[in-house]
Amino acid sequence: MRNAIVQLPDKWSTVQRRTVLRTAVRQLERADLYLAAVAAMNLEEPAQQRAVDRLRRDLEGLRRSFVERRSELIS
Repeated sequence: MRNAIVQLPDKWSTVQRRTVLRTAVRQLERADLYLAAVAAMNLEEPAQQRAVDRLRRDLEGLRRSFVERRSELIS
């Protein structure tokens, strides 16, 4: 397992920022898969189902913003 303590640079290069954003997008996609599995469990509580749906929407919005930001760095 990787060490959780990371040394972050004071100034990030464009390549480093693109790499970090790509990694963040993959992690958000993974998180959405887990939430999709929870949503498929048929929770029976409408409030819980709404909360899961809201989390999935928030994740997707965040993922899209990271993808847009990464695209801006590539251009």
